[in-house]
Amino acid sequence: MNTFNALLKIEHLSITEIESLIEQALKFKKNKNIPKLKKDIFIANLFFENSTRTHKSFEIAQKKLGFNVINFESESSSIKKGETLYDTVLTLNCLNVDCFVIRHSDKEYYNELINSKNFTSKLINAGDGVGEHPTQSLLDLMTIYENFKTFKNLKIAICGDLKHSRVAHSNMKILNKLGAKIYFSGPKEWFEESYLEYGEYKNIDDLIHEVDVLMLLRVQNERHIDRLNNNINYLSEYGLNRDRYNSLKENAIILHPCPVNRNVEIESSLVESEKSKIFTQMNNGLYMRMAILYYMYKDDFNDIN
Repeated sequence: MNTFNALLKIEHLSITEIESLIEQALKFKKNKNIPKLKKDIFIANLFFENSTRTHKSFEIAQKKLGFNVINFESESSSIKKGETLYDTVLTLNCLNVDCFVIRHSDKEYYNELINSKNFTSKLINAGDGVGEHPTQSLLDLMTIYENFKTFKNLKIAICGDLKHSRVAHSNMKILNKLGAKIYFSGPKEWFEESYLEYGEYKNIDDLIHEVDVLMLLRVQNERHIDRLNNNINYLSEYGLNRDRYNSLKENAIILHPCPVNRNVEIESSLVESEKSKIFTQMNNGLYMRMAILYYMYKDDFNDIN
């Protein structure tokens, strides 16, 4: 796999590139000998939306690989004076920041940057509004592959807040491309007809017994304009409760991008259940993000693989 300058959408990667990233991430997870950079490279993490797992796993991945890390704090920057994301990034670009990891509430915030002649750095999309989340998708793929060694013909249900989930938008596209059979479930208000290009909609009780992977999504209250009926018990209607858990296949796995709304998307006692791979996903996020950074700067490493 060759180096690349940007990771904006999961569909920009070929199947071969995805396979290479999974293979490298699994190597990092197994092998404690980590390649180090041959020169100084500066990475700025700009998170304009709250984040624990993505932000901190990127930061730890960067430090393990020997990058110089700049954690940008918007609250103490010229953003508070009205400076735009675009001008902020170009400013840091002028200060010789080599790579940016950015999360922002605007969908496809990166278009203005990548079309600018003054932007010369590398860029990783850490989530763009209700757009996509390619690095989360890649760590999900890693976790699925780690368990099943394939994607072809796996039955995968993506359940919950489909409309507002960038994780769902990335995963439905790439899992369909990789040969999985995709099902959608959750409130009909959060289902778009365009998703039928990638899979079919079913009630959770009609699919729970046949899926290999149950991918639960966080209810993103911060992005909702119209709320669900307050009388609806989300867990009972759409979530994973004990009865549904007992209906899962013996080797089925449960995924969730987190943070988890306990007793909403999933019954609290099931978060650390035998079939749950939620904490494995978090751990895999570190190694996948190391793999992404490694391939972006592969020629600049003292390789030991």
